[in-house]
Amino acid sequence: MIEKIELQKCKKMANEIEKIFPLDKEIKNAIASVKRELFVPAGLKHLAYKLDALPLSSNQWISSPLTVAKMTQALLIDKGVDSILEVGCGSGYQAAILSKLIRRVFSIERIERLSNEAKKRFKELQINNINVRCDDGQNGWSSFAPYDRILFSATAKEIPQKIFDQLKNGSILVAPIEKGEKHIITRFVKNNDKITITELEQCLFVPILNGTE
Repeated sequence: MIEKIELQKCKKMANEIEKIFPLDKEIKNAIASVKRELFVPAGLKHLAYKLDALPLSSNQWISSPLTVAKMTQALLIDKGVDSILEVGCGSGYQAAILSKLIRRVFSIERIERLSNEAKKRFKELQINNINVRCDDGQNGWSSFAPYDRILFSATAKEIPQKIFDQLKNGSILVAPIEKGEKHIITRFVKNNDKITITELEQCLFVPILNGTE
């Protein structure tokens, strides 16, 4: 009964998102099937299904479900997408959504504590198609490259060339990019090693940082 109530909350949240931002059916179903309360601190579970970003440990945040939906939709996921690299795992909520849509998810987190917590969470939830690594996400994860999609879950002033090198031709990278004091969700499309850039909309993320901790 408890699980049914939790899934009803997920479905209601997905419906609230769709009232604000039109969603592909598959993405809406993914959001409706992942219990966000399992990815937020215990003291904030009562806020888990509101459309708000929530604080995590180590001065990090779990993004608003609305922002997660927008970032996921910006990836233009289709049935041909096999693998994705996520830079900035955090609590793992975004990766869990992606795991419902893409066969293989590779997620990097620079904070070891968060990385270990995410690994434990995925294991407990029996989500077996997410691989997590503690590293500086700006290095990417070359062992499994090239990727069909790359997603940054933290703002960057620019995307390192080594990240574009790990993206397949004809594929998409989505990242919040710093422009002055604004953060803009930006889609990069790689074709014949040329990058086409489309700015989508304003957002708010924590900044990407160098190194690990």
